Amino acid sequence: MGTKYFQKAEGYRKSAEYSKAINLYQKALAYFKEKSDGTGMLDCIISLADTFRAKGEFINAKEYYEEGLELADILGDKASVADALTGLGLCWRALGDWKDALDLIGRAHRLYKTLRDKKGETFSIWARAGTYRIKGDINMALIDFHAALKKFKALKDPSGIAYTYCGLGGSSRIAELFDASGEYYILANQLFQKLQDRFGLAYSYCGLGNVYRMYRDYESALQYFKKAEVLYKRIGDRVSYAYTLWSVGTTYKMLGEKEKALKSFRESAHLFTQTEDPRGKIYCMLGIGEIDYLDGKKSRAQEAFSKALASAKKYRFGVERKYAERLLKASETGKGFPFNLP
Repeated sequence: MGTKYFQKAEGYRKSAEYSKAINLYQKALAYFKEKSDGTGMLDCIISLADTFRAKGEFINAKEYYEEGLELADILGDKASVADALTGLGLCWRALGDWKDALDLIGRAHRLYKTLRDKKGETFSIWARAGTYRIKGDINMALIDFHAALKKFKALKDPSGIAYTYCGLGGSSRIAELFDASGEYYILANQLFQKLQDRFGLAYSYCGLGNVYRMYRDYESALQYFKKAEVLYKRIGDRVSYAYTLWSVGTTYKMLGEKEKALKSFRESAHLFTQTEDPRGKIYCMLGIGEIDYLDGKKSRAQEAFSKALASAKKYRFGVERKYAERLLKASETGKGFPFNLP
């Protein structure tokens, strides 16, 4: 019975029906606990952690990864230890602690190499690349994403390839390599279409929307953001949806539709507060601050920019610190508003 629940849950997770998957994983876990089946319990715990992380529920995911790490250690399952370390690192990354995330993912990477687990090793490189992006070390992010891409291609892993294209797309945009960013997201979108990966499609749609935004084709940008919004709402991923809302708000800001922009920024900020994402909150502070500045509320805007800068310094976010400093300086000169932040 437990195996039946688990396999059905795996199917739901693959199709991004996360709430249904969680319900069945929990049923399977209860069954395996009753039977004192440690391996079955571990599989359920790690899968629950992965699914909560996919939904953007990082606190729940972190607790399951920690439980899984403890059980994997007891069972002597080194591969699951590495999986739990990687997942835990991704949770800490999302919660703003990129330093501990790099440490955990580094430990997992070394363990995967010891186990000669090529797939795990490659996934850990991909995870490390995204962590460098959060830190603000875009050069290292691009280096690691390219390394992961080469390895995923050697493994003939289309899903890994597609998600790495998305990572390259986002990092390239931050580096202001907009043509490359667009090319990567198009390649990712094509693969996700073939794989029928709803989460991946939403990810690539949002990325393409941001590329069009950087080229100031705001109508096309909003069309792609709408596609992403529909899928993220269906999936139930609050964090990715929140970043999409921020992108929508920024697009409306650039169009001069300040009320619509403010509505998106506030809704996005609310979601980032719920999911405890400090980086997302910084972006919303900057966006709302810009609207205040454009409305002639200079001191209020500067207060928002200063708070965003203080938070970026606290978490040592390189890119967000640069943006906050740029906006604070611009508020003194009065030049350059509104900013189309990458």
